[in-house]
Amino acid sequence: MIQVEVANRSGVAVDEQAAADVVRRVLDAEGVAEGEVGVVFVAPDEARQLKQEHLGVDETPDVLAFPIDLREELPAGVPRQLGDVVVCPEVVGEDWREALVHGLLHLLGYEHGPEMEAREAQSA
Repeated sequence: MIQVEVANRSGVAVDEQAAADVVRRVLDAEGVAEGEVGVVFVAPDEARQLKQEHLGVDETPDVLAFPIDLREELPAGVPRQLGDVVVCPEVVGEDWREALVHGLLHLLGYEHGPEMEAREAQSA
């Protein structure tokens, strides 16, 4: 079972159920049947601070991904922690779903390039 926790600290109204649905749809399409994912919507200042702290880049991102287990083999009984996706709705506006898909694909180990772009197009 996919467990999704969605939090909205952005100050912008976001359909949290729709975000959870996007997560489940993308993971299902990728063949991931079990795991835990966190999705956090944040304001630009928090997104910028996270990117500075974790990547050393001082700019406001649209989305950040913090993968944990990827698709690695785990010991029996250990729940899969896919990681967290942080989205800044003030940067992406109504396109937050596309940004979320992009972040989810990073949690699954995809890097920028044709394969990721193809996956994003399938999930749109």
